[in-house]
Amino acid sequence: MKWSQAHIFTLREAPQDAEIKSHQLLVRGGFIRKLAPGVHTYQHLALRALRKVEKIIRDELDAVGCTEVLMPMVQPKELWEESGRWEMYGDLLLKMQNRNAQWFCLGPTHEEVITDLVRKDVRSYRDLPRNLYQIQTKYRDEIRPRFGLMRGREFIMKDAYSFDKTSTDALKSYDVMYAAYKRIFDRLGLKYRIVDADAGNIGGSQTHEFQVLAEAGEDHLMACDTCEFAVNIEIAPVLVTERTSNEALKPIEKFPTPNLKTIADLAKSTGLAETELVKTMFFKTEDNRIVTVILRGSDEVNAVKLKNALGITNPPELLGEKEVFEFTGAHPGSCGPHGLQSKKLTFGKFQYQASDEVYVDQNLKGCQNFIVGANQDDQHLRGVNFDRDFKVKGYFDLRMAKAGDLCGKCGKGHYQSHRGIEVGHVFYLGTKYSKTLQATYLDIEGKSQLIEMGCYGIGVSRTMQAAIEQCHDADGISWPVPLAPFHVHVCLLDASDSSCAKVADDLVKKLEAAGLEVLVDDRDERPGVKFKDADLIGMPLRIVIGKKGVDKNEIEVVIRKTKEKLAKSPTDAASFAIEWIRTHR
Repeated sequence: MKWSQAHIFTLREAPQDAEIKSHQLLVRGGFIRKLAPGVHTYQHLALRALRKVEKIIRDELDAVGCTEVLMPMVQPKELWEESGRWEMYGDLLLKMQNRNAQWFCLGPTHEEVITDLVRKDVRSYRDLPRNLYQIQTKYRDEIRPRFGLMRGREFIMKDAYSFDKTSTDALKSYDVMYAAYKRIFDRLGLKYRIVDADAGNIGGSQTHEFQVLAEAGEDHLMACDTCEFAVNIEIAPVLVTERTSNEALKPIEKFPTPNLKTIADLAKSTGLAETELVKTMFFKTEDNRIVTVILRGSDEVNAVKLKNALGITNPPELLGEKEVFEFTGAHPGSCGPHGLQSKKLTFGKFQYQASDEVYVDQNLKGCQNFIVGANQDDQHLRGVNFDRDFKVKGYFDLRMAKAGDLCGKCGKGHYQSHRGIEVGHVFYLGTKYSKTLQATYLDIEGKSQLIEMGCYGIGVSRTMQAAIEQCHDADGISWPVPLAPFHVHVCLLDASDSSCAKVADDLVKKLEAAGLEVLVDDRDERPGVKFKDADLIGMPLRIVIGKKGVDKNEIEVVIRKTKEKLAKSPTDAASFAIEWIRTHR
């Protein structure tokens, strides 16, 4: 393809709203253009990269017996009400009415639609198993779209759904898809980790994320330095370090702590380390409860772990200062678990039930005679103890893991911290959706049984940007060969010279005959402009053809990733490019 005939327009500067490098490079390289917040046009170079991702996905899913379908993006309210998610999904669900006053939504996901499809077709155990997938546009009404395609409102996704007779069969399907995902991400040529994860509001009892490693990743990962265990920090398990003490229980003693609002302030005043202090926090839940949590002063509450301990769907929300005061009688910094009373509280239009029971982080078990807020401003209590002085609901793993913690799986290695971009996710759903939507089949004995399901997603557009976030340098993108829009970028410096044009034409024919994809920059531009643009858009190989080199039967080959420059004859340049691309595919 010739640049002069293609719709490729690069920019010298990135727009101000492009916050991370991959977003900046996508815009500057002419890959995407913003139409509205979170909504982008994929231009030709981006579309070619997207098609590469899609082809690899189709290759691997088709190979394991998946069947491709295409489902509607517009979905009826009735189906979402049947699953119970019309209200639960919240403001991410973009809702609309048609001319007949019927409600619909733009599909953020397709569990309801695919389950409805299967329940209408599958009748007998003979019709199972099934594994259906699609590659399609989704829409989620993000409150603050950002980072280009990373957190957009409209995006391209591959979602697959398996349907099986039994949980054993469903877990076998899960393993097949897990292995297929590994092959997909291996073929994409990216550095990634497979991590244990939280299922979120999609549901499911088993789930793994496929995370592309990148410094700008939104997700925080913990990976063991000894075993292969990796996990999203949201659920990274922390081993119990229970204390034992023969110290006698002391009586409670109140003491003044004026203007001590933080754990750091209290540590400085008492001379105790933050690890020896206790913090108290209060949360409100989706099922209208107020819960109290205590943990070490040096630790941070993990809201997802707390959600799981409470048995709810969404992470609870921290109480505001006024709400804390209404519950405890003190402002944050002077609150504690002693003296709390069960009561009903009204915050806004919702009424909550507050309990006097306390959820305790497991690593406080065995502590004695600790200091907590007195539920009176500028006052604290020392000599507070479990059970004697307040009700313990139970001991749970509630804290955020930290780099250096012992691995929660092998117990030998230590966690290392990484940033990652979630690009794939596999779930074992069980009967979550088949039960609510009544997707059943008749077993061999003629009895009705619920279908067991799995769900498997890959963010296609997100994967493309994640590749750029991982593969770039100060000059621009450095595409891995499997995803590169073109394999070879020919910079034709003297396009009007017939001898240069002939060398370029002959070279392109040889490369394309060998299956390589070639972009020829034939614009009437200075060499420096062409070189900067070539570095910016980042094709794996660049071949420079200019009058001086052609007169000497010599052209230059540049490897984008290493910047290595090689002088070759036109024939040798073609042979080198063909072999180099073949070995790096």
